[in-house]
Amino acid sequence: MPKLERIDWETAASEIDDVGHARLPGVLGARECASLERLYGDEARFRSFIEMRAHRFGEGAYRYFANPLPPLVRLLRQALYPPLAAIANRWQERLGSDARFPSRLEDFLATCAAAGQTRPTPLLLRYAQGGFNNLHQDRYGDVAFPLQVTVLLSRSAGDAQRDGKPSDFTGGEFLLVEQRPRQQSRGEAIALARGEAVVFPNTERPVPGARRPYRASVRHGVSRLHSGRRVTLGLIFHDAR
Repeated sequence: MPKLERIDWETAASEIDDVGHARLPGVLGARECASLERLYGDEARFRSFIEMRAHRFGEGAYRYFANPLPPLVRLLRQALYPPLAAIANRWQERLGSDARFPSRLEDFLATCAAAGQTRPTPLLLRYAQGGFNNLHQDRYGDVAFPLQVTVLLSRSAGDAQRDGKPSDFTGGEFLLVEQRPRQQSRGEAIALARGEAVVFPNTERPVPGARRPYRASVRHGVSRLHSGRRVTLGLIFHDAR
């Protein structure tokens, strides 16, 4: 089972506010990561298969899960949503918006469905040597949740250094680029460990200003893989049209 009880959400919220993302170490164990990786080859589990090159998104591929979601994916999405909704509602308040997100994922998904967004958005992404993902944002309709999560399922070079066992890939850092008004873009390269998650903004986040918070636009992607194969689980909380 996911080790979500270990997460210090107060610290995570502070990190997201301060630097624009938060790392959640050890969310999944090695067996759970391997079981999710194996699902990639089971086409019946997925509603859509995207080759990035065909759409000029990058070099790699990803598959959106179909309903019903695999139990582990469904559990992760349901368990991570409530603390993230609390953070999202604080962001709404800072930005002067009266809109609030419900505390339960089921209620938020009902809002998505009422707007015609009924297709599930959790996905597996796979990259081989030379693969990468261009900077982008994941919006699939008028209803959107402002935070999302990526979990690394493959063994990284950092994992290999820690335990002496071979890594599955090298390169392939998770990328975040933030654009603040009247400033140059700021980038972050995040090397995750197997089973570690990163929480980051879906499209924008509030940043303190001289008089009031303002909106900073955020995009994410993946740097080029030097070798091997990298697989991640993406958890987006709004459904798609």
